[in-house]
Amino acid sequence: PESPSTGVSPALSQTPSISSISSEGREDLQVNRLETQIWIKPDIEKTDVDFSEILNAIQEIAKDVNIFFDELEGVNSPSKDDDSLLHHGNLTSTSDDASRLEVVGEEVPDKNKANGLYFRDGKCRIDYILVYRKSNPQTEKREVFERNIRAEGLQMEKESSLTNSDIIFVKLHAPWEVLGKYAELMNVRMPFRRKIYYLHRRYKFMNRIEKQISRFRGWLPRKPMKLDKETLPDLEENDCYTAPFSQQRIHHFIIHNKDTFFNNATRSRIVHHILQRVKYEEGKNKIGLNRLLSNGSYEAAFPLHEGSYRSKNSIKTHGAENHRHLLYECWASWGVWYKYQPLDLVRRYFGEKIGLYFAWLGWYTGMLFPAAFIGLFVFLYGVTTLNHCQVSKEVCQATDIIMCPICDKYCPFMRLSDSCVYAKVTHLFDNGATVFFAVFMAVWATVFLEFWKRRRAVIAYDWDLIDWEEEEEEIRPQFEAKYSKKERMNPISGKPEPYQAFADKCSRLIVSASGIFFMICVVIAAVFGIVIYRVVTVSTFAAFKWALIRNNSQVATTGTAVCINFCIIMLLNVVTSQTVLSFFTEQPRTESEWENSFTLKMFLFQFVNLNSSTFYIAFFLGRFTGHPGAYLRLINRWRLEECHPSGCLIDLCMQMGIIMVLKQTWNNFMELGYPLIQNWWTRRKLRQEYGTQRKTSFPQWEKDYNLQPMNAYGLFDEYLEMILQFGFTTIFVAAFPLAPLLALLNNIIEIRLDAYKFVTQWRRPLASRAKDIGIWYGILEGIGILSVITNAFVIAVTSDFIPRLVYAYKYGPCAGQGEAGQKCMVGYVNASLSVFLVSDFENRSEPTSNGSEFSGSPLKYCRYRDYRDPPHSPVPYGYTLQFWHVLAARLAFIIVFEHLVFCIKHLISYLIPDLPKDLRDRMRREKYLIQEMMYEAELERLQKERKERKKNGKSYHNEWP
Repeated sequence: PESPSTGVSPALSQTPSISSISSEGREDLQVNRLETQIWIKPDIEKTDVDFSEILNAIQEIAKDVNIFFDELEGVNSPSKDDDSLLHHGNLTSTSDDASRLEVVGEEVPDKNKANGLYFRDGKCRIDYILVYRKSNPQTEKREVFERNIRAEGLQMEKESSLTNSDIIFVKLHAPWEVLGKYAELMNVRMPFRRKIYYLHRRYKFMNRIEKQISRFRGWLPRKPMKLDKETLPDLEENDCYTAPFSQQRIHHFIIHNKDTFFNNATRSRIVHHILQRVKYEEGKNKIGLNRLLSNGSYEAAFPLHEGSYRSKNSIKTHGAENHRHLLYECWASWGVWYKYQPLDLVRRYFGEKIGLYFAWLGWYTGMLFPAAFIGLFVFLYGVTTLNHCQVSKEVCQATDIIMCPICDKYCPFMRLSDSCVYAKVTHLFDNGATVFFAVFMAVWATVFLEFWKRRRAVIAYDWDLIDWEEEEEEIRPQFEAKYSKKERMNPISGKPEPYQAFADKCSRLIVSASGIFFMICVVIAAVFGIVIYRVVTVSTFAAFKWALIRNNSQVATTGTAVCINFCIIMLLNVVTSQTVLSFFTEQPRTESEWENSFTLKMFLFQFVNLNSSTFYIAFFLGRFTGHPGAYLRLINRWRLEECHPSGCLIDLCMQMGIIMVLKQTWNNFMELGYPLIQNWWTRRKLRQEYGTQRKTSFPQWEKDYNLQPMNAYGLFDEYLEMILQFGFTTIFVAAFPLAPLLALLNNIIEIRLDAYKFVTQWRRPLASRAKDIGIWYGILEGIGILSVITNAFVIAVTSDFIPRLVYAYKYGPCAGQGEAGQKCMVGYVNASLSVFLVSDFENRSEPTSNGSEFSGSPLKYCRYRDYRDPPHSPVPYGYTLQFWHVLAARLAFIIVFEHLVFCIKHLISYLIPDLPKDLRDRMRREKYLIQEMMYEAELERLQKERKERKKNGKSYHNEWP
């Protein structure tokens, strides 16, 4: 089901500490352990205990936890990085531990040994995989690192690759004791009591009504979008209160099986937490798996998928083989495209951060339904009112109005009626419902963000994220290497750490911002090149041999320019990452700071890259061209491009439609097609070398290693694609009402593409936690504000809504009557065109044709779109009074529209609370119940201890209770 199962106790953090050791004490113990864990050597001379007895005891314990104590024995034992633990791809061989278990008489499960998810004993589940090459020279660091891993209590096995003997897989398993210790240190919340729901007191009349309603619902068909819990029982979740895990109060938690109490994602997260705090070399900062991955000591590190995502048996009859198979069948399969996402399963398998991304994507897709419906309604309204549009009728009937050429020399004179088709197409997007749709989309963007905050609050409550705070992040290795000489005390941890001076930070920020500004200038230069292409090509197409292109030279120019612009956008996107990284001279202290800074800069660049040409067409095309006889020219050479006689909106619609369709198609191909091709090529090589049968017997770690790793920027590309689409959908939606519909269709496919990619094509990412979508929410709010401004300008400047309104109320047949129907638009086309004397053309603008093909004699006058005086007036070609009226109306509309919409947005934001009332009541009720439960549990424990003391006859003080 889309709504995750509840199971959070946000108020539990308010209760007394569960552990007897305070958080500060645990932190100090952990720090001391980290500082001394590399060399474990007891001081024999200062102890009074027989060291041989201690050594024997430690060796007995080491049989179960595989701790390597070569230094305790004082001899040079062989290194654990050699072949002592290595088994060359023999899945049936058993380790010493497995042999010992068989001697004891325990049965080794053959199924676990064969599926590649367990150690060779078939009982220890693999929680994490490290991969390295034997030829790698960083052997000493790995030896120390792996020795300290064993010192932490993790069990380890090694396996050579079946396809390449140089590749070694290190399998890690965390025993129950290690999981319990670190779960307590990490404050992992676990279920400890089933939730108790209470019903409000209702009257008998209300109960009868509810019974009748429920009986009526039973007659209706079941909701097809909901997942079937009866046929998929694995979707059921325990609805329990949770609390930070504590070993001292372990009896309070619901533990049916210690092996499954911590799910696989939690186990992998705990192991990763340990690996990030294990040293590999002497020194203050020589610590953590990330540094070993960056310096090449290890090639890869990842948790395992839970087996295959396919099964020979039907999931409805035999159930799911594993959680991966369940996710594939009820989420990533194309057959369930219309169903809700199982967000609980996504969170349980991939973690809260990825779960929040898909929750946001699903919410965004669901909110697109009303926007797409209204946009389709506006388009259909234009279709139904097309035959009644007075402006389109006048354009189609204007066979006697001859328009001036739209380019120099080669463009001919043309009848206004030749643009009849374009006038009708313009009416489909620019009609009476356009303003309403623009206001609706501005309000929709606010409602979307406000209700997402409420939805996020519910998810955070259900997923135990209300009181979760991010741990103190580690300092980035690059930051440490750069500023290791200068240190200051961390106010939180109280330890010295590298420090970056304020002057250095400012200088680096300026250089980085200058680099981004340079890249934006490159994008603007590319747009300038597109403008020159449009200016030059329109003349070329006007002189083309093919009549189809010659008669539609402006549309052909716009179409080819949009396609070239799309290629430039994709090319710049490819080089963006490396270019931005090269200009990224800042040195953020932590990974989250680096991620936020990188996200903001990349978004700014890609936003400008995608929308700069659209801004040019919407607000600059045809606005500064001058008039016939006095055209403005680019570099005093090329005449600036004019709008089509039917208006500039048709160019903007073409730009948005082509770019949106091509970009979404390309993104979907690159997201899924590229990994599919890479994985297919890897499988093909394996089949050629080892055959089909051998490949099917590969263990799970080998299969996962051959999958593609999640990209280096995590969910950045997924978020960026959707945020840019959100901007494209809202910023210019007044010019293209079908944008929400295209976005909706794309997102329905996008959800299943991303799900398929995560489940089948990528290695399993580490389950990480997050409370929200991060900096992307602020970017969404900024786009929502920008969309109000741009839509106001599109309606006022790009469309003909304001000129038609001014004509209807001031200059048309209904002037002064307060009406603005279609009958009031009679004569609008003629009033919007000015007259030009053909003999006033410049020499380089004079057309090769004299227009005699229209009337049998050379033309004396032609018309053009503008509000200017005729050539024989006292001030030839000066602006008329109607021009200033239209300009004033446009400015007034922009101001009124923006203030009205912003007031509505702020009012909606104020009226919609961030936290639903029922959720607030549930949180208060849960806080009360948890306090009662904890009090009763403590009271029961103390009374039990008191009885035991009394029974044993021990004296005790009169303590409570």
